[in-house]
Amino acid sequence: MNRVAVVTGAGSGMGLAIAHSLADAGHRIIALDLNAEAVDATAKAIRRIGAQAVGIGVDVSDRGAVDAALATARAELGGVGIVVTSAGIAPHDHFQDISQALWEKTLAVNLTGTFNVIQSAMPDMVEQGWGRVVTISSQAGQHGAPQQAHYAASKCGVIALTKGIAWDYGKSGITANSIAPGAIDTPMSRAAQARGDVIGEDALRAFIPVGRLGTVDEIAAACKYLCSEESGFVTGQVLGVNGGTAM
Repeated sequence: MNRVAVVTGAGSGMGLAIAHSLADAGHRIIALDLNAEAVDATAKAIRRIGAQAVGIGVDVSDRGAVDAALATARAELGGVGIVVTSAGIAPHDHFQDISQALWEKTLAVNLTGTFNVIQSAMPDMVEQGWGRVVTISSQAGQHGAPQQAHYAASKCGVIALTKGIAWDYGKSGITANSIAPGAIDTPMSRAAQARGDVIGEDALRAFIPVGRLGTVDEIAAACKYLCSEESGFVTGQVLGVNGGTAM
């Protein structure tokens, strides 16, 4: 069935792939990203393949801006039935070097931003008696990660938030699940490798049982299933798309 799907972080990487995948499935796309130019390009590309889409630049940590963006998009495309939260930042710092400002920013974007978008869209799903929420967390939120205590804490919070939503809305026809990616080839991960924040791709492969990095299309495929009619008995779960690294 054709639904309205909100995808955050849709200007690049996993969010971009997810937006295209859900458009291919017949959904109308509300693409949100801090980079207004990039997300406008996403929406234009989706419209070129014959799907409906709007792209809006928004800081997901700003609740007023999120509410305004969804109100604008809702007026054009209708009530929201699917929310996928991919927007996030992934700083790398030794624990003792994490400033108060960076700690607060990481939680504001990754955790509060996720909360803001889902809560803003939730009344639409409740009214419809159907909804799919998919958060993009991280393997780091399950097991921690070196130089990423702030990032791991925020993503662990995303997982717990998702499970809480699953409890609160299961009887309303709304599911909530989280995808926890491992090492995925994205512009953000390539930039981190270039800065020396993480080991290079060749070294990373040694820690991944399947012997390679994941792709954004593989994340999008998992997301498409969790957003489908067929996933109605799957809720409160964390799906690791990680090549086996979290076995």
